[in-house]
Amino acid sequence: MEKLITIIIIVGLFTGCSSKELSREEASKIIKQEMKYPKVVDYDLFCGDPVYAKKVLDAGLEEKGLVTVHRTLKLGDIGKPIIEFTDKAKPYLLPTPEEDKKSLIQKVKIADEELVDVTGIQTSEGGKRAIAEYTTAYKNISDFAALTRRNYNKPGTNKAYFALYDDGWRLEKRR
Repeated sequence: MEKLITIIIIVGLFTGCSSKELSREEASKIIKQEMKYPKVVDYDLFCGDPVYAKKVLDAGLEEKGLVTVHRTLKLGDIGKPIIEFTDKAKPYLLPTPEEDKKSLIQKVKIADEELVDVTGIQTSEGGKRAIAEYTTAYKNISDFAALTRRNYNKPGTNKAYFALYDDGWRLEKRR
């Protein structure tokens, strides 16, 4: 009988210790919840800036019918946008704060980013901290993605940092 009680206690200790380990499923759930996946990747387009007008032209967005670039402006046109969006671009225009609109900035949609998989978890010696590596993929990539340097056809690799509290694992915010 004493041996049975000892075995139950030992099994209970091992079971209790292993339940504190961060699983891939739990890490995935926490990352999706805290980092709000899937999420929209956006870009601030400065419609009154000639540098951005050149970027738009180089990306071929005018040729694709998404924007119109005013190449010549008169003195009376100062303060008006150089880049204007066509009806074809409307699905990619995102809500923009009023303060940004006053500065002729428009947020445009680049893509939707989704969490694909937690590929690995590294737990610290004490078991109180963990680093989860995960991959994301980009879907619904818009033509505005050409304005950035990132390759949205290639999956992204990211890291999330976790800390174990008495109520469970929490995502740590890193600066």
